[in-house]
Amino acid sequence: MVKVGFIVEGDTEKILLESKNFKDWTKNIGIDICHPIENAKGSGNLLPKHIVPLVERLKLQDPTHIIILTDLENDPDKQSVIDRIGTDHTQLIFIAVKAIEAWFLADTLALNKWLKLEGVYEDFPEATPEMPWDRLKALASEHNKRGPGGSKPVFATQMTKHHGFSLERAADHVNCPSATEFYNFLLNLDINYLLEDL
Repeated sequence: MVKVGFIVEGDTEKILLESKNFKDWTKNIGIDICHPIENAKGSGNLLPKHIVPLVERLKLQDPTHIIILTDLENDPDKQSVIDRIGTDHTQLIFIAVKAIEAWFLADTLALNKWLKLEGVYEDFPEATPEMPWDRLKALASEHNKRGPGGSKPVFATQMTKHHGFSLERAADHVNCPSATEFYNFLLNLDINYLLEDL
């Protein structure tokens, strides 16, 4: 059994990884998730000095891997995020382009359930004109539907619990490479690929 400890940037990522769909899927592919998922509570806290206690808590559960899930947001590129976080404590850093809400745009089935419509398809969920959160608001407005509200965690709960958000479907979108990368990595995670410092 592969045992994974997750450190996430914020509440939305934590809700996604604690969702029933995600837990069922990881269990089915032989991944045991350390609990709790460590929440850094903001990308500014994903710095080496803040990560150390999170990593140390996860190590008490003897994980085979520790993975950080964060957003690109205002950083110019993925390497800038990796450089800021550092790789002293974990080499596995996954970055949602722009923001994790792009994955909600990429799951067409969940998106349509939320909007109570059929046929809505977001061509480029990771290349929205503004942030994906703004695109969700715009989509609701375009279709005269109630928007996602003001709370990203509340919306994430709604998408995962009531509209069945699936990482697999988001990863299947032709233009959501960060979801695809994350999904494929976990799908092919092998216990022989261990972090040197664990």
